[in-house]
Amino acid sequence: MTDWTEKYRPSSLSELRGNDKARDALREWAETWDDHRKAVILHGPPGIGKTSAAHALAADKGWPTIELNASDSRTKDVIERVAGEAAKSGTLTGGGGGRRLLIMDEADNIHGNADRGGSRAITSLVKEASQPMILIANDFYEMSNGLRNACEDIEFRGVSKRSILPVLRDLCRKEGIEFDSEALEQIAETNSGDLRGAIKDLQALAEGKDRLTPEDVVTSERDTTEGVFDYLDTVIKNAGPQEALEASYDVDETPDDLINWIEDNMPKDYHGEELVVAYDFLANADRWLGRVRATQNYSFWRYAGDNMTAGVAAARREEKGGWTRYGPPSYWSKLGRSRGTRDKRDYIARKIAEANGVSMSTARRKIMPQLAVMTHHCKNRELTVAMAARYELDEEHVAFVTGSGKNTNKVESIVEDAQELREAASVAASQGAFEGTAEGDHDASESADDSEESDPAAAEETSEEDPSEEDEQAGLSEFM
Repeated sequence: MTDWTEKYRPSSLSELRGNDKARDALREWAETWDDHRKAVILHGPPGIGKTSAAHALAADKGWPTIELNASDSRTKDVIERVAGEAAKSGTLTGGGGGRRLLIMDEADNIHGNADRGGSRAITSLVKEASQPMILIANDFYEMSNGLRNACEDIEFRGVSKRSILPVLRDLCRKEGIEFDSEALEQIAETNSGDLRGAIKDLQALAEGKDRLTPEDVVTSERDTTEGVFDYLDTVIKNAGPQEALEASYDVDETPDDLINWIEDNMPKDYHGEELVVAYDFLANADRWLGRVRATQNYSFWRYAGDNMTAGVAAARREEKGGWTRYGPPSYWSKLGRSRGTRDKRDYIARKIAEANGVSMSTARRKIMPQLAVMTHHCKNRELTVAMAARYELDEEHVAFVTGSGKNTNKVESIVEDAQELREAASVAASQGAFEGTAEGDHDASESADDSEESDPAAAEETSEEDPSEEDEQAGLSEFM
């Protein structure tokens, strides 16, 4: 059976559902390309029409397309040979005013040295291209700063239920399937934001049927967050290793996300030795996930899955009963889904990177998660104050790292104490230059003014004795 998402892919931008502003911005980018000659990044969650929009634009403009999946062809040589020739040379077909469109999907799956120069090659390519280029990404902020700055960007948002419903009705009519409106509403509600997921669900539910009813949808709903909670009960409390592993196959979460669900909720039921053993298995799982990210070899997922499911279940030393309030993971991979959240995350990462002399990526992926654990809910108050002082964080950023409410008295007092700590550190770094009474300061100021007027050489000598910037930095680091 033909995939309906391909069979009914929009053939024109005018047929694209939802994201009207993004659609209009993409059309304007194409119409003015000769003026700016910049590539564009289409970014947003999966399943919302980014790739469809790129192909629809090409159809509207009469531009032949060349597609390249960045995660499949990730080396510098491949990118320069395949994409470079396409982007720098004229079209062979001569259509659309001599233009061809290069579409590079999964452009956020290129990460620095791991792709053997691929990221640098693409950044160089978009700067030199003489043909229009569209890069497609789920997470705009996973791309390098150099690549982001070299391109325009257009954000696509989740498609609303109101925009999904007309698409589902139209597909049913084209396929000759009768339907109850409530059934389509349930599909649209379940997949709110994900048009592709809604179409795939509709096709799966309608297969072999002449009519779609609400009962068909209820009995076939996909696993969502509730399924994850049931699974946590299974792996942490009830199942043996083999059963826990098999149960994970039915959970609609990638191993990268599932490990965060288990890690955050496991300590609510595991204690002592079993917690130590379980964390050891999770550490092994994380190592395998790291290999997946480094090599893009997804066959390693199975080893990560074995450790985080069967291993955690095997670590249990006693029966677990009762009800546990499980919650979604707090780790950073579950954050950053809105622009505001990503901006907070990147602001904090930038402060950490500047203060510690590390990259933004290191700050975001390695240092921030450790700070989150150490300052969780501000329980270690002294450390939280030191962190806020060191990185000059205000209430919303302290709340972001610690998971506390930004308007609570606790967070406000921490930020106030951090300000006092910075001021004290500055005074200490000044080697006593600012000590004394207000009157003494005033007299000293007048004396200094008189001295400067009468003896410029003395004033110059005084300025040479001012504390250096290096001394100030040393003072600021003393309280860490």
